[in-house]
Amino acid sequence: MQNWKKNLIAGAILVTVCGGIYLNWLYTEDQATGNFSDTLNSDKLLSDDLTVMGTEGEVDAAVSTGTDYFAAVRLSRQQARDSAVTTLQEAMAYSDKDSQAGSQLDAIVQTALQEAQIESMVIAKGYADCVAYIGEDGISVAVASPEGGLQNADVALIADIVMSASNFSLPDIRVVEVQ
Repeated sequence: MQNWKKNLIAGAILVTVCGGIYLNWLYTEDQATGNFSDTLNSDKLLSDDLTVMGTEGEVDAAVSTGTDYFAAVRLSRQQARDSAVTTLQEAMAYSDKDSQAGSQLDAIVQTALQEAQIESMVIAKGYADCVAYIGEDGISVAVASPEGGLQNADVALIADIVMSASNFSLPDIRVVEVQ
């Protein structure tokens, strides 16, 4: 008698679960999305505003609009930095000596802070947008082109900001105008 009740309960649970799966399938079938090729053609997928990011986070093709360029570079830089931080945190978790991974993590944080400080100071001087990227051999600062383009005084001001916020000297600084 006891075995019969257990089988009845197990059967009822099985029917309920199968019914839920079936209802879920019916519900999601109505909301299925189409194929990308049905909704987007190749002209929309590969427009002039496309930015192609390299494996190291550098920009391979320039974007035609400045705001898209700055957003894409910031996103690429953040993704590369997040990946490096995750790798270093895993290395620190699995190693007995975490001093090297810890110092690399500190270097990433310091670099991010310097880049943010430089970007903020350049924008505070009246430029529309700016992205700073610190590499091993120097720093690149991409600045939105003001009316009339960047002048020598603008480049000198940006270089002064970079030198005051970092340990780079003038030959290590590259200022790039973004149209």
